[in-house]
Amino acid sequence: MRILILGAGKMGSFFTDVLSFQHETAVYDINPQQLRFVYNTYRFTTLEEIKEFEPELVINAVTVKYTIQAFRNILPVLPKDCILSDIASVKNGLKSFYKESGFRYVSTHPMFGPTFASLNNLSSESAIIISESDHLGKVFFKDLYSTLHLNIFEYTFDGHDDTVAYSLSIPFVSTFVFAAVMKHQEAPGTTFKKHMAIAKGLLNEDDYLLQEILFNPRTPSQVENIRTELKNLLEIITEKDADGMKKYLSKIRKNIL
Repeated sequence: MRILILGAGKMGSFFTDVLSFQHETAVYDINPQQLRFVYNTYRFTTLEEIKEFEPELVINAVTVKYTIQAFRNILPVLPKDCILSDIASVKNGLKSFYKESGFRYVSTHPMFGPTFASLNNLSSESAIIISESDHLGKVFFKDLYSTLHLNIFEYTFDGHDDTVAYSLSIPFVSTFVFAAVMKHQEAPGTTFKKHMAIAKGLLNEDDYLLQEILFNPRTPSQVENIRTELKNLLEIITEKDADGMKKYLSKIRKNIL
């Protein structure tokens, strides 16, 4: 299959590495400097090169801020039977865009990133495939993600947004709070160092991506849950309520079993 990958960043390079030995791949990036780090693939910087390549599948791996615009830029040079695909963690506007585009599409979300995941061992990681997607597109990504040993789940666009609001916004906000009150330690403990590593990794992500995940309309209710729990915990600590603390620890341990 002829596959065009938009964006030569971390995830674009990852998909190129995974696919280039079994498919004819090309990477398009408007910044030629980015293409220095991709191998065993065609490297495109013009729309004319994309037109001549005639891709059968496009994987959009650009920064989430530019996902839809990147699609709009190349639509005029794509064959009408080409399947569009994205791997965006934020699906805002994509459902409407796909419907308007007239192209077949498949939307997925690999629930991992180069910051934390070991790309050599993804067996403990997951991927979501949007159920409204084209059948052949879903088959392709199911096969690909199975090859990577990912745990695959199928959700609607709305179901995906609910999952992201819960699974990403809660740890993101918790990490932000840690970073906001954190003071550097000369002799940090193990737990502190682990939290620090998570905070540094998260804050190394694209600002717009973090913003869009937290601006998900479903996020505020999740953040409100954090505020409620902090209030309860603060009352227990302030009153030195040993019995209350025991019950609280028992409750939260059940959540992680």
